Amino acid sequence: MDHRKVAERVIKDVGHDNIIAGAHCATRLRLVLKDDSKVDQKALDNDPDVKGTFKTNGQYQVIIGPGDVNDVYDEFIKITGLKELSTDDLKKVAAEGQKKNPVMDFIKLLSDIFVPIIPALVAGGLLMALNNFLTAPGLFGPKSVVQMAPNIAGMSEMIQVMSAAPFIFMPILVGMSAAKRFGANQFLGATIGMIMTTPGLLGANHFWNIFGLQVAQTNYQYQVIPVLVAVWVLSILEKFFHKRLPSAVDFTFTPLLSIMITGFLTFVIIGPVFKGVSDAITNAIVWLYNTTGAFGMGVFGLTYSAIVTTGLHQSFPAVETQLLAAFAKNPASSGDFIFVTACMANVAQGAATFAIYFLTKNKKMKGLASSSGVSALLGITEPALFGVNLKYKFPFFCALIGSGVAAAFAGFTHVTAAALGSAGFLGFLSIYPKTIPMWIVSVLISFAVAFILTYVYGKGHLKEEVAEQDVPVNDATDYAEENQKAEKLGKEELSLKDEIIVSPVNGTPESLTKVNDQVFSAKLMGDGAAVIPSDGTIYSPVTGTVTIAYETKHAYGIKSDNGAEVLIHIGLDTVNLKGEHFESFVKQGQRVEKGDKLGSVDLDAVKKAGYDTTVMVVITNTPNYANVQRITDAGDKHGDKLIAVTAHE
Repeated sequence: MDHRKVAERVIKDVGHDNIIAGAHCATRLRLVLKDDSKVDQKALDNDPDVKGTFKTNGQYQVIIGPGDVNDVYDEFIKITGLKELSTDDLKKVAAEGQKKNPVMDFIKLLSDIFVPIIPALVAGGLLMALNNFLTAPGLFGPKSVVQMAPNIAGMSEMIQVMSAAPFIFMPILVGMSAAKRFGANQFLGATIGMIMTTPGLLGANHFWNIFGLQVAQTNYQYQVIPVLVAVWVLSILEKFFHKRLPSAVDFTFTPLLSIMITGFLTFVIIGPVFKGVSDAITNAIVWLYNTTGAFGMGVFGLTYSAIVTTGLHQSFPAVETQLLAAFAKNPASSGDFIFVTACMANVAQGAATFAIYFLTKNKKMKGLASSSGVSALLGITEPALFGVNLKYKFPFFCALIGSGVAAAFAGFTHVTAAALGSAGFLGFLSIYPKTIPMWIVSVLISFAVAFILTYVYGKGHLKEEVAEQDVPVNDATDYAEENQKAEKLGKEELSLKDEIIVSPVNGTPESLTKVNDQVFSAKLMGDGAAVIPSDGTIYSPVTGTVTIAYETKHAYGIKSDNGAEVLIHIGLDTVNLKGEHFESFVKQGQRVEKGDKLGSVDLDAVKKAGYDTTVMVVITNTPNYANVQRITDAGDKHGDKLIAVTAHE
């Protein structure tokens, strides 16, 4: 790669006078631009050294790749004359150009609170679905499974107890998560949730007489909004007392006064008022669903993916939590129809992306369409939406139609979800058992309509847009030189060998598609795997040479003796920490053996700083292999098999 020419092309394509500032991380250039509409997107898409582009949080990001991005950035700075910035500095520059949006800030607040507790709701909901499977008559005959096999009745009762617990004691989960988001002590937040759900509360028909004031002993099990408001009040009180009480008594009296005052206000004012608000919101949503039926579901399905592009869907978990709590309390309620609609929308976007795969002759687009299509079918649509469908517009709208038709059918057949989960092909795990057959039909309708519409329309309209993406005449010589270099490299890479890449860290292996960063989830840097680390020591997954050892110590590149180019990236956006909480034991050019220590990270400190600690292991020269595949039954220890790479014969 000629780093100067790459920098020149990127500057030309985004517009020299259009650049405000620039920084880089381990894999991409991060730019703040005056006007994104002035970017020559087609030229960037065709650039052989640009692996992809996307915009997020006011930054236009150009994916170059590990190692090369450093040199490209150096040339970028020399050519533009801009000041070198860290990614933190660039965030501040980007924020200056963005107007504050109170609605989006509120939605992000809800997302920050409810996303962390989703795993508990998923577990409880799936256990509930399993229990429904065991106890519902009519699934395998006139009798239920428990009635036909009485010896499993005890197991069914145990599952029922386990499934109900996350919903009954939801105020504790919400209280703990909300306290963290509001800057209060998490355990005090959990304590407020415990106070609101303690068995000692005798119910709304029993009262405490406090100086003549009758205070109802209401139990707030299954509730969400009352505890949110209560913990917000707790956070204000806790901060107030921390500032004003002397350090000698702060440790004792701040928790005491914060809990006592918040608890009193909760039972007297907050609880009664906001329980009414919560019930009204839930009843209104259920009424709307019951009243509009299939038509309402169809409209929701028609607009769901459009809502996702705005980020407003991040508020849905707060609503779904109330619907699931109501369903857990009373299975006769509507359940979570939002999850059902999300399944239809995600599958439709994935189907439209696969249609582009079969239509386009552009190799780069084929690779992006195949990986992001699979990701969408598994419930993560951002790579498909922003990388493919919105880029060509008509696949996005064809998918909206497919989603609308399928959601309407699901509404007509009363398909409902009993839990949260992966909103895609695996979504059946969260669906109420009796409605699974119609859910499957709905998903097939979504896929078929979106795929067929996209393919048929694209046959007549895609040729000029994608299949014939010509290189600009002015750059023909440069591109010819690059292609010759690529061919030469391809011949050199014929010596690649089959290899097993092991896990570099103790922890739970995950698919790259589940990573909350579209560069990794869409596999734009290459295929591989992710690991949720359980400790902070990082080991070499191969025997080879260290090609990259960043000063920020958050990423390493190693070329194995068998030819695999492995990127180990520790956490998301952890480059912003500038090496804090990280330690490195190796240098660039150093030889390492499989299992040697590369470095370490203080996981708790990184999490406390607000960063995701997921470790990504990516084979950056994936295109040179016949196959790169995550080993799905991988263990949870460093050194366990994680990725298999297969060379061309």
